Amino acid sequence: MKKILYMILGCISVGLGAAGVVIPVLPTVPFLMFAAFCFAGSSKKLDRWFKNTKLYKENLADFAAGRGMTKKTKCRIMTSVTLLMSVGFIMMGLKGIVFGCVVLGGVWIFHLIYFLFLVRTIPAMEEHEV
Repeated sequence: MKKILYMILGCISVGLGAAGVVIPVLPTVPFLMFAAFCFAGSSKKLDRWFKNTKLYKENLADFAAGRGMTKKTKCRIMTSVTLLMSVGFIMMGLKGIVFGCVVLGGVWIFHLIYFLFLVRTIPAMEEHEV
């Protein structure tokens, strides 16, 4: 039962991650990271298949291997998350939910600090090297 749930969640996450490639406000990498987690817990065959997809190789392979991310990937992640959080921030601001705005602002700042200073930036030509 647990493996089936992981498979279903993994497939949904891959779909959302793929949609995020073409829809700028939908974050790609978090969905793909969750899909990788789900497929690793569901079956070796699905895990192997996912790690051989172009979607995984272009968005997560370098990060998962501990090499870091290209500037392009980091910018795409930071832009999509900023746009999504902006919507939530504006909606909470209009409703007068100050505490929610403060929390969301803190999460956004942590997100920027993490990607700017803690995730290594690799040159585009080093991308996907073994």
